[in-house]
Amino acid sequence: MLYKFLFLSFFLNVFITAQVTKTDSTLIKNPKTAFYLSAIPGAGQLYNGKLLKGSLFLALESVAMYSWFENAEIYRDYDSLDKPLPKNRYLEKRNKYAWWVIFIYFYSMIDAMVDAHLSPFDQIMNTAIEDTKGESNE
Repeated sequence: MLYKFLFLSFFLNVFITAQVTKTDSTLIKNPKTAFYLSAIPGAGQLYNGKLLKGSLFLALESVAMYSWFENAEIYRDYDSLDKPLPKNRYLEKRNKYAWWVIFIYFYSMIDAMVDAHLSPFDQIMNTAIEDTKGESNE
């Protein structure tokens, strides 16, 4: 299950990256598109051209989900396994990783939208301010 999710996420990220690199880099990114693409962890960041950040979000989400599933399985099959921690500790760890999955997911969505909104920021800040009245600032 986890491998299928990782493969699908990787395939979609590569596809989206290929689409983004073919477009003009000065094109203003659409925040709505970034939000929808971020339904797949890291895809919104890849849409914005942030390859490292997108890969990081995908990796963090995958590790959190793996840990969540692993602790849930240990908690469910605790009686048949020989584990060093008490059973309630695996329940606490499962719940902690479930919260991390939710937090990373929504943080990734918000980050993708903010990056898309700020995509023209450098271009705007590099343009000269025109003096409309012809007065100097000296």
